[in-house]
Amino acid sequence: MSELPDGWEMVIGLEVHVELATASKLFCGCANQFGDEPNTNICPTCLGLPGSLPVPNAQAVEFAMTLGRALNCSVEPSIFARKNYFYPDMPKDFQTTQYEEPTNVEGFVQLPDGRSIGVERAHIEEDTGKSTHLGGGGRIHDATATLVDYNRAGVPLVEIVSHPVMHDADTARAYVAELRDILLATGVSDARMEEGSMRVDANVSVRPVGNDELRTRCEVKNINSLRSLGRAINYEARRHVDLWTNGESPRQETRHWDEDGGRTTSGRSKEDADDYRYFACPDLPPLTPTAEDIAAIDAAMPGLPAARRSALAVAAGVEVAETTLTVERGLDALVIAAIEAGADATAAMKHADQNLSDGQGQLTAESFAALVAMEADGALSSTQVKTVLAELVANGGEPAAIAADMGFEAMDTSELDTLLDGIIADSPDEWARFVEGDRKVQGHFVGQIMKATQGKADGKVVNQLMTARAAQS
Repeated sequence: MSELPDGWEMVIGLEVHVELATASKLFCGCANQFGDEPNTNICPTCLGLPGSLPVPNAQAVEFAMTLGRALNCSVEPSIFARKNYFYPDMPKDFQTTQYEEPTNVEGFVQLPDGRSIGVERAHIEEDTGKSTHLGGGGRIHDATATLVDYNRAGVPLVEIVSHPVMHDADTARAYVAELRDILLATGVSDARMEEGSMRVDANVSVRPVGNDELRTRCEVKNINSLRSLGRAINYEARRHVDLWTNGESPRQETRHWDEDGGRTTSGRSKEDADDYRYFACPDLPPLTPTAEDIAAIDAAMPGLPAARRSALAVAAGVEVAETTLTVERGLDALVIAAIEAGADATAAMKHADQNLSDGQGQLTAESFAALVAMEADGALSSTQVKTVLAELVANGGEPAAIAADMGFEAMDTSELDTLLDGIIADSPDEWARFVEGDRKVQGHFVGQIMKATQGKADGKVVNQLMTARAAQS
């Protein structure tokens, strides 16, 4: 169920919870380490034992401000608050978070297609522990027992809250993918959705097209893959449409995504902010970043995906959307440097996108440019270029020397003509079909010549010879 019936549109807002890559937790010295034995990274502070007091982690605060600036947010003075609710994985029965005065406010994320998605806030909070419900469907209401691991309790989080301005699942997926790339670029999180260090809650509602009201929403919790995100949003939106169409309305609640069943299931009724009884945490001081602090963060900011896409688009003379894969693979600096060294931009991007999926290794921009030039000059076939490129990635070197060592050299056109004569004679029916315009058989002739030349022939030249020969027939 991917599309809504005519006359309906989705309204989507996302809350993305990101664990920060600090060595220790947000308010104590316990290790922030995934995968350790349960309940080994704990202390009186993260367990909320009487008499323990929190101390803010300076690196976590700096990471949060860095992320805020990367999201084009304004970094503001902020205070910590207590969010009160009971759940087994909340050892203190409250979560230390930010509410009325968050660290980062009003930013945006620019997608590869040029659209911007507004960010309402990106605030600091502590993670909860992890409950494992045994028996039944793995949910607390039908579990026979529950195990609680407090290793994660107190791990520093930033919760990134978008404005409800997305209207299809593909946009939501693109937004989360871009967030992940920003997190990796800044180094503030490893953004491993499969390990839970990046988790998405999707707030979904629907409304008639042309209506600007915000109807009752449901929050689909803890989605941990882009594929699941798209499926969950589409399912939930269609569920809402069916309810409204039948004269019913959704109940404001949290829901859980069942990947195997391809559906959401009810969790608990969704509280409003007043139900959490927020109040300023009496044990923690306000955070008051100075202009100098923010300037230092801006000065140290690495290249972010949107800016890198723009730079590559300018250098290569292409549309920004065409640079996405190159930037995702971290090859944009290599391609730009190769273009500056004289490489054809189209060829350099093609090889980066198609033949460097494992990275550039020992390949330098200068050798990359030289190799692209050899292909353009006809000194190497496209197959030979791939072979030389693999050697450059593995061990470096000079492409001309590597090509010579491998016995690669451009084949004379007359030699290819002679080979083509023989193959046409052996395959008269296939050649007749090619002359009549059936290009499906073209691969037969190219393959035979490649086999005869042990891959030394240039496929592009062979195709040109065949086309010219067919025109004369």
